[in-house]
Amino acid sequence: MVSVFELGRRLADNIERVIVGKPEAVRLTLLGLLAQGHLLIEDVPGTGKTVLAKSLARSIGASFHRIQFTPDMLPSDVTGVSVFNQQTRAFEFRPGPVMAQIVLVDEINRATPKTQASLLEAMEERQVTVDGVTYPLPSPFLVLATQNPIEYEGTFPLPEAQLDRFLLRISLGYPLPTDEIRMLEGQQVRHPLEDLQAVATVDEVLVAQQQVRRVRVVDELKRYILDLVSATRRHLEVYLGASPRGSLALFRAAQAVAALSDRDYVVPDDIKAIAVPALAHRMIIGSAARIRDVDARTIVQEVVGATAVPGGTGGR
Repeated sequence: MVSVFELGRRLADNIERVIVGKPEAVRLTLLGLLAQGHLLIEDVPGTGKTVLAKSLARSIGASFHRIQFTPDMLPSDVTGVSVFNQQTRAFEFRPGPVMAQIVLVDEINRATPKTQASLLEAMEERQVTVDGVTYPLPSPFLVLATQNPIEYEGTFPLPEAQLDRFLLRISLGYPLPTDEIRMLEGQQVRHPLEDLQAVATVDEVLVAQQQVRRVRVVDELKRYILDLVSATRRHLEVYLGASPRGSLALFRAAQAVAALSDRDYVVPDDIKAIAVPALAHRMIIGSAARIRDVDARTIVQEVVGATAVPGGTGGR
């Protein structure tokens, strides 16, 4: 049986042939896949968000659909629709683009809240219901949604219920000058994505996901996770802290961090390493703090630093 560590290294090396100089973003993407969660990629245009999703799908040989969200989209454009067949005199289900293993939802905040909500059932229950009939989604199922944090005109901010369904929020950022030169040289003749081949199978990913679920988390670390999440709810600058789903996200993500580190048990550093991308997007900052431009990521870092670690006296 292939280990999660070996599989993760193989996938990371393959994806980094296309995504140059972003090993941390690639690692977080693999964490989302192995922990069976969804990813919100928030960054400015042109940083490689779409290419990252395509590279992941090609690396595991998974089915891939891209949904370009626009203000005039309807929920049926995402989930599918029942169409009456004149020959059979019966309704037939025409599946929407969400029926794929890797789904890229491009510019998710450009669609109306009604269309955004069409993803809620799919992301949480891995199924869609159309005209009273429920259709299961394929496994593995991963939504990678992108949004531009700078452009606000013509956008609809994601509601808390939608944000809470994303396991992690990540960003790629601009590459270093040396990495950008490598990117220019690598794409001079053709895009490296065109030559990217699968280095793993869907079945291997499914086995790895089950291995991640079996990673041990001792009771002390479970309480540590709850202490961190509870601290976000009590923080004076926070109007609404992380939800119980946030506790579970931190738990699952820490298991994946341990597995990618070739361990079958979680240590406190695994939890601290993933706390910001797992919790920051689930918090609502108070109005007074927003005026002072207080960032949720900073608050999570502060909480991690102030919360006692099992066997220690502080968070550092």
